[in-house]
Amino acid sequence: MSLGPDDVKNIAHLARLNIDESDIESYAESLSSILDLVEQMNTVDTTDVLPMAHPMDVSQRLRADEVLEENQREHFQKIAPKTEDGLYLVPKVIE
Repeated sequence: MSLGPDDVKNIAHLARLNIDESDIESYAESLSSILDLVEQMNTVDTTDVLPMAHPMDVSQRLRADEVLEENQREHFQKIAPKTEDGLYLVPKVIE
């Protein structure tokens, strides 16, 4: 797909960009080459290709999920300014 100077001016207007008149031709060439690349990528058959979550085929090393500290909820509830039914009560900040 080939973009002309008028297309670049319209895109710049929509994106609220100020482009110098001397740069419009180079922008047209760059944008056209990007659109050509996208068009080329659209022609590739990806029917049997599974989507990937990450470009590198790696697995996350995770540590074992084990409890390292004891539950101190009762202790923290006792020293809190206000609690009710196991919840902390805080002042209203948004009306």
